Order: sequence, then structure tokens, then C-alpha cells
Amino acid sequence: MMKKVEVIKGEGLLNGRRNGAEINLKRVAAYCRVSTDSEDQLQSYHSQVKYYTDLINENPDWTMAGIYADEAITGTQIDKRLDFQRLINDCMNGDIDMIITKSISRFARNSASS
Repeated sequence: MMKKVEVIKGEGLLNGRRNGAEINLKRVAAYCRVSTDSEDQLQSYHSQVKYYTDLINENPDWTMAGIYADEAITGTQIDKRLDFQRLINDCMNGDIDMIITKSISRFARNSASS
């Protein structure tokens, strides 16, 4: 049985100015994770962190809400994924408007149960 998911849009965009005009900045966070500590996986992890840091910082409509990253932790062990827990907590507190990640599998193997 599929769970019903309700999408709640963030209300608190940050205000900023560009060329004298007021703009709303979206608070964007990224989540990075690799499941093993193999050399290839660790290179992917560092590449993800750099890519998302640059992507967020280069977008004039976004402000950095944080890079959350769990290294060498499987997606099925949420209790060991400390940065994932911190990301969810920050979302629940209204500190993040949007999350970007490589794929939904970075969040959980069975996204319907998370």
C-alpha cells in the first residue's frame, strides 16, 4: 500500500537585493552519500560535495543552507546517518526551502518507507 505524501512548500525565503531590487533567495541544501569506503566511492563523495557547493553558490537566486554528507554509510541504516538526521531536523525547523541530491536513492533505498 502506497503512503500518501503531502508536499508542503516553505514560506520563509530570505530577502536580498540585486541591482537595487529586492529578491527572495531560496535556502538550498544538498545531501551527499556513498555507501562504502572504497576509493571510487570516496572520490564520488568528494566530487558530490564540491559539485553541490559550487552549484548552490553560483546560483544568484539561492543561498547556501548547508551541505549534508554521510560517508561510507548504507542507505538502509538511517540511525547511523547523522547528517541525514540533521538535514531532516533542519527541514522540520523550516531552515531549508529545497534539497538537491544525486538521486532519491541517496535518501533511502525504499523511499516509500522513509
